Amino acid sequence: MKTFAHTPARDVKQALQTAGTAAAAGKSVSFVGGGSDLLALVKERIVRPDVLIGLRGLRGADEIAVGGSGITLGGGATLDAISRHQSIRQQYAVLAEAAGSVATPQIRNVGTIAGNLAQRPWCWYYRNGFPCYKAGGNQCFSFAGENQFHAIFGGGPSYIVHPSDTAPALVALEATLKIAGPSGERRVSAADFFVTPRQNAQRENVLGEHDIVVSVQVPPVPAGTRSTYHKVLDREAWTHAVVSAAVVLSMDGDVCRRARVVLGGVAPVPWRLESVERMLTGQRITESLAAQAGDTAVVGARPLSKNGYKVQLTKGVVSRTLLGLTAPA
Repeated sequence: MKTFAHTPARDVKQALQTAGTAAAAGKSVSFVGGGSDLLALVKERIVRPDVLIGLRGLRGADEIAVGGSGITLGGGATLDAISRHQSIRQQYAVLAEAAGSVATPQIRNVGTIAGNLAQRPWCWYYRNGFPCYKAGGNQCFSFAGENQFHAIFGGGPSYIVHPSDTAPALVALEATLKIAGPSGERRVSAADFFVTPRQNAQRENVLGEHDIVVSVQVPPVPAGTRSTYHKVLDREAWTHAVVSAAVVLSMDGDVCRRARVVLGGVAPVPWRLESVERMLTGQRITESLAAQAGDTAVVGARPLSKNGYKVQLTKGVVSRTLLGLTAPA
């Protein structure tokens, strides 16, 4: 493993200044919060930083603040803290459940919301040194290779799936990310934070080289809102979703007034099902409607040679999650 210097930062300004100084000296820089994904990338020699800038000590980085404008999550808030926070569990169950489903308790204790959103693909070709699109090459080896867990929506030229569990939940909740970088601060909706391979084959999000996710703002939800996150795995723990669904429904009695349905594990970005949302709006969610929603969810799916099973699995996940969320208590 390449040697590197570790420099903790006390605030965002210092972190950015340190990054700028290192870059001006010709050194490569990586920001590190929990470090789970970064450590794996360094071990796999995908990332070879000269300087690691520690973000865990940033003032307010791990705070979770509840107020009239919703909930603000510091970029360094851990997945465990989010999953256990009482207000999040009560008002934003989809986010608490998504955060609580990540990896293992040990990972959730150190993994941060910013890191979970910005983690790199876990495609075995990318992680094992193949010169693929994500690594700066000109080929996606999964297209004609081992693609059991790859994208059935939005693929090409790369067919990775985004690995974050919290990403579909935050898109469904219409969250906004506060990002700081050399050009100042900006706010980006969770839906616009992620980019497809057609937009940028070597990136998964809009972060610049020296950008930091400072915080995540989740707006208030209307009274009567129900939400949940359902995740299907290929084994019990320390793995990513084969298919997942983040569902947020604004209910008036047994009638759905507004819906947000976002899939994970099936596309290079959180995959929003707007056609399903329109179908549900103004309707009572019956078994028949939930089945129709499952069928509609996979319209346009383009499975690869070995992941066609995801089409049927997605249908079932969508319909079962809707029925489970609206079933009488």
